[in-house]
Amino acid sequence: MLSHHGGMGRALPFLIVLVATLVALIDCLSSEREDIRGLPRPVWVLAILLLPVVGPIAWFFSGRPVSLERAGVASRATKRPTAPDDDPEFLRGIDTTQSRNDAELLRRWEEDLKRRDDEK
Repeated sequence: MLSHHGGMGRALPFLIVLVATLVALIDCLSSEREDIRGLPRPVWVLAILLLPVVGPIAWFFSGRPVSLERAGVASRATKRPTAPDDDPEFLRGIDTTQSRNDAELLRRWEEDLKRRDDEK
């Protein structure tokens, strides 16, 4: 007599292969045509569908587009500052504003000091 757990143990590898195949197929179909490596998209789709274990593995290691960050390539358009203090333009703006504020504060202190000296 088969136990409930024995059936699940046999179904798990099938489910893993099915999920990997579906993920690889969706990833392949949603990738930009010019970014796919190695083979043309139709060949990758056939490989993923007809070679259940090897196809998805091959796609993830040899066909999937390489992200720009992983490849070490970052253009100004794709690399954005993650926080305001990482943005040079923002920091320049703060520096300019802060410099003006500091200069105005110093001017007022000097006027106040001069006025106090004159009052003595």
